[in-house]
Amino acid sequence: MQKAYRQVIDMWLPLLGILIGIILGMVLPISIPTAYSSYMSIAVLAALDSVFGGIRASLEKNFQADVFISGFFGNAILAAGLAYIGDRLDVPIYLCAIFVFGYRLFNNFAQIRRHFLGILRKKSYTNKYSDK
Repeated sequence: MQKAYRQVIDMWLPLLGILIGIILGMVLPISIPTAYSSYMSIAVLAALDSVFGGIRASLEKNFQADVFISGFFGNAILAAGLAYIGDRLDVPIYLCAIFVFGYRLFNNFAQIRRHFLGILRKKSYTNKYSDK
């Protein structure tokens, strides 16, 4: 029972963090200047990639907090840095970051979806054949 409870907490904790962050972002009167909006959008995309990667790693029982935290901040800083360098060189390098992090985000989401579909199929299969 304790192990199942821990797995539920490990899975829902990142989603709770996202929800709290969204609520705080809507409630608090913080505005970002338009000059920094492209940097922030890339950094948020990189952070979301890390969050979905953390959820996926948790489901695969391979989650490591230090890897998650370093990836979360490292990816966000790297992506914002690429956008800044691209602005200075007048080259849209941020498009590369959008492509890479977008691909990884959707890939992680697909893996999470497949994990839950596998669980549902297994439950459906055991319920279907255990009634006989």
